[in-house]
Formats: sequence, structure tokens, C-alpha cells
Amino acid sequence: MLLQQLPLRSRVISSCSNQIPQTNTNLLSSSHSTRHVRFKISHSLNLRYLRNLGIVVTPEGSERTPISPASVDRLLSVVNFLKSKGFLETHFPRLSFLCPGMFHTDIDHLESVFTFLSDEVGASPEESCGLVYRCPKILLSSTESCLRPALHLLQKVGVKNLNSPTTLNAHLLNTRVEKLLETIWYLESLGFSEQESATICARLPAIFGYSVDNNLTPKFEYFVMEMERSLEELKAFPQYFAFSLEKRIVPRHLHLKKRGILKVPLDRMLVWSDQRFYEKWK
Repeated sequence: MLLQQLPLRSRVISSCSNQIPQTNTNLLSSSHSTRHVRFKISHSLNLRYLRNLGIVVTPEGSERTPISPASVDRLLSVVNFLKSKGFLETHFPRLSFLCPGMFHTDIDHLESVFTFLSDEVGASPEESCGLVYRCPKILLSSTESCLRPALHLLQKVGVKNLNSPTTLNAHLLNTRVEKLLETIWYLESLGFSEQESATICARLPAIFGYSVDNNLTPKFEYFVMEMERSLEELKAFPQYFAFSLEKRIVPRHLHLKKRGILKVPLDRMLVWSDQRFYEKWK
């Protein structure tokens, strides 16, 4: 009865005030809920995609702490960057396993390494991918303090074809120049000249990866003291250092010594297969 007694204009206002707020609240609530659901689905799909690539997405030391959307976006940007350089999704599990830190590295730094490989090493896009794939940690190295000095020294001693995507080349480029110099200085300490040391390293670049104390020194001492051989033979066949002391050098030397056979050329002694070696000197 009271409502019927109000003027028409008042009744219209009263009716609107009772209906409009309720309708707008429902629409806003529904829109917010939809966006939230879509965000959760998108975030979950991105996490699943990264995990399928083998990429660690959980912050280190906080396995129960959910990763933020911003962190996921950064990981995805690195993935997309690497894919733009030629990497396939099948490559990512190996990259992540060997160097998980690359996915948390600034893209500008990653770009600087690829530029170095292209402009200074002379690697094609495919070769650059191959070098990174064989030594993913190269992407974490500084071009100024590590990669460029190593390249210049390797070129100076005469190592060729460093653009070829081999495991050896990738690790050589990622070796600090101090470690490379340590090998050269060690060879000089044995009596080789600077040029002779450089020639040995150029003919056997893998020597840069051998430990001076645990590999080179024991082999050289056995060469001089037990085999009683000269530096001239090492100059002619520096590949001697590439063979296992326990599995190749010692057994074959003792086999020859037991039979009174001396001064067999090093290449025949070490390069020949077991069948050919033991048939020749029964």
C-alpha cells in the first residue's frame, strides 16, 4: 500500500536501485572468475611445457614455493631465443641437464656468445648450435675474460678449424687461458722450445685438457725413465700423451721389453690394434 501511494517517479527510482547493483555485481564477479580460471590454465600449461623440455622450473631450495608468472615468462623467453638460433625441442633436456643456469641467464649475454661464435670463431648458425650443444656451459662464459683470450691463444699456437662443432673444440673455446698456458709452460719445462711446444699443442689440441700432475707428468716420467726414449721421439709423435698409461703404454712396453725388442717406433707401438701388434711381436 505504501508503494502504491508513492509518486510514479519515486517508484521508478526505488525499483532501479533494487535491481541495477545486483546485476552489475554478478557480471563483475563472473568476469573476474573467468579471467582467473584462464590464467591458472595458461600458467599450468606453461609449467607443464617447460617440465616436458626438462627445464627446472622450481626455485632452488624452495621446492614447495610456486614459481611466479614473471619467472615462467623469463624461462619461456630463453626457450624461444634458443629455438630462434636453431635448437629443437629434443635438444633442451640435454641443455638443461648439463647447464640449467643458461635458462636463468640474461638474453643479451646469450646473444653476445652467439655473436662471438659467428663473428670471431667463424661458425655458421648450425655450427654455433653444435658447439653450444656439446658444451652448454659456454653460454655462461664471458666473451671478454674467457672466450676471446682462449680463441686468440689457440689460434696463435696453430689450432685449426675451431668452428667445427666437435666436443673438443667446444671445450677448448671454453677453457680459461691460464689453463691453456699451463700446458704450454709445462712442455717448455720438459725441454721443448716455445715453438716446439706450440707445434705439439697444434698437432694434439686435446693435450690442453689433460691434467699436468695426474696425466702428463706420469706419462713423461715413464717415457724417459722406463722406456729410455728421447724428446725427439715425442716431437715426432706427440700423440703419445693421448694414450692410456695403464692400459696401453705400460703393457705394450713390457711386452716388447720381455722379448728383447727395443726402440719400436712409437706410432707402431701405440697406434696399431691389439691384433696387429701382438701378431707382429709374439
